[in-house]
Amino acid sequence: MKKFRLILSVALLALASCAFADVPKVYMTKNITPAGLVAVYRAMNWKPVGKVGVKLSTGEPPASNYLRPALVKDVVQLVNGTIVECNTAYGGARSNAESHMKVAEEHGFTAIAPVDIQDAKGETVLPVKGGQRLKENYVGASFNDYGSYLVLSHFKGHAMAGYGGAIKNISIGMASSSGKLWIHTGGISRSSWGGGTHDAFLEAMADAAKAVSDARSGRMAYINVMNRLSVDCDCDGTPDEPDMHDIGVLASTDPVALDQACLDLVWKAPDSAKLKERVTSRNGFHTLEAADKVGLGSRKYELVVID
Repeated sequence: MKKFRLILSVALLALASCAFADVPKVYMTKNITPAGLVAVYRAMNWKPVGKVGVKLSTGEPPASNYLRPALVKDVVQLVNGTIVECNTAYGGARSNAESHMKVAEEHGFTAIAPVDIQDAKGETVLPVKGGQRLKENYVGASFNDYGSYLVLSHFKGHAMAGYGGAIKNISIGMASSSGKLWIHTGGISRSSWGGGTHDAFLEAMADAAKAVSDARSGRMAYINVMNRLSVDCDCDGTPDEPDMHDIGVLASTDPVALDQACLDLVWKAPDSAKLKERVTSRNGFHTLEAADKVGLGSRKYELVVID
C-alpha cells in the first residue's frame, strides 16, 4: 500500500510538472523600484540579440502617469537600450517628431538613454499572418534597426481598449501615426478615425501585435509595471486619479500571459471596482481572446513570485 501511495505521489508530481511545462512563466515582484524591474528582467533569463530598442510611453503632457525615468533607468541601461516611440495620431505634443522629442527631453528620457522616434522618417510594413482584421501592419521606419525589443509598459486602464499593457504597447504603441489609425479602424482607414467597430479595433490590436512579435520571434521581452492604476491611459495628459493600491512589477516573454496575469491581479484586488468597470465596459478581455486566437501567446500561465 505504501509503495502504491509513493507511485501515486510521484505520478501526481509528474502531472503537475507537465501542466506547467507548456505554459509561459510570468515573474512577479511587489517591489516597484529600479531594483525590482532589474530583478524580474533577470528572472526571465532572456538574452537580447543585436541592438536593443526599449519601447515605452514618453507620456502625454502635462500630468500623465508614464513610467518615470528614475524607475526604468537601471533596466534600460542594463540592456544598453535605445528608447523607441512613435508619433500619436490624435494631435497634441507628441504628434510630430520634433515636438515629441522635446517631450521626451522634458520628461527626462533623453538623460538616461538615446531616444528614437521611429516614424520620424516614415514607416515600414510588417505582414500579419493569420490576422482576423489586418493583413499588414505599419510601424516606424527604423523598426528594423533593432535586433531585439524590451517592452516596458505601465499597466492601467484605457478609454477605448479598457486596459493598456504589453499588447497595446506593441500594437498601437509601435504603430506609425497612420498605422495607429489603421488599427483603430480595424483596417479600414489610415487617414481618419471613423468606420470600424469597437471589437474590430480590439481584434486589430491583436493582429498588429502578432505582426510585431513575429518580426522579432524570440527576441522580445515584456515588463508591466502595476502602479498608479488609473482608469486612463498615459496618452491622457490629465488622467483620473487612481483609487486603488499599487500591485507590483510583472515580466514575461509572452505578452498575452503577462497581460492576463495583470488583469487577474486586478480582479483579485479589493479596491479595483473602478478599473474593473473600465475594462468590462470596453470589452477589454476580447483583446486577449483575439490575441490567443491568432497565436500571439497564451492566456494560461504560471505565476512565479520572486520576492
